[in-house]
Amino acid sequence: MASTILPRNRPVICRVKSTQEEAEGIKTIRIESSSYICRNAQPGQFLMIWIPGIDEVPMSVSNIEGEDEVWITVKNVGEATSAIHKITHHGLLGLRGPYGTSFAGQGRNVLIVAGGIGAAPLLFLTKRLMDRNRRITAVLGARSAEKLALHRNFEELLGGSKNCNAILATDDGSSGIKGCASDIARDLIKKEDFDRIYTCGPEPMIQKIVTYAHRKAVEVEASLERYMRCGIGLCGSCYIGTCLVCKDGPVFAGGKLKQIAKYLKRE
Repeated sequence: MASTILPRNRPVICRVKSTQEEAEGIKTIRIESSSYICRNAQPGQFLMIWIPGIDEVPMSVSNIEGEDEVWITVKNVGEATSAIHKITHHGLLGLRGPYGTSFAGQGRNVLIVAGGIGAAPLLFLTKRLMDRNRRITAVLGARSAEKLALHRNFEELLGGSKNCNAILATDDGSSGIKGCASDIARDLIKKEDFDRIYTCGPEPMIQKIVTYAHRKAVEVEASLERYMRCGIGLCGSCYIGTCLVCKDGPVFAGGKLKQIAKYLKRE
């Protein structure tokens, strides 16, 4: 029993291999991770990232490379994330996990809808879906071109397949289509026969995507971002309805998603 619990719940000190500026205030940190995390992490799950002397925060896994490299994509929003942004090559971070539920990875014709930093867990999912030769349409939205996260990674992944497509959307029209990702997704859902929708981003966007999917009777899975402290269901800080995002989520689907949908923030 200890062999399966301890590697997940004890922070492992890991070295940063490199950092990459993705968008305004957003960086991807590539970390030389433990083989336990790389073998077990699934798209949609998160890690607890410990910044020595500062804090510990949850971060979605945005990619796994081989047996020893994990990516986290971090938006600079406070003291802990600012400290992560300042870390350079060979800097140290503590990792524990992976935690939470993951995306099912099902569907032959898939729609992915990402808002802002919500692109992070969906990139990992898209990579897995591409390995299974799925048809994928990805809608990536942000306020402006400067804030579009990971769009180059999506375009590289999907650009080589005639059955896949990445659509960019910005509120101000500075890149891609002018408008909201949820509006573009609404029109796509009306026109096409998707058999699975995956989404992550601001809760008002997720609320709309869930509504559109349910109207068309399409299965939808949503990854939620809520304030977390412990990551293992002890502190209760991430309650939504009767669920804990860290344990019952962060990916919600089916009955659980319907159960919490009324608690999602609206515009």
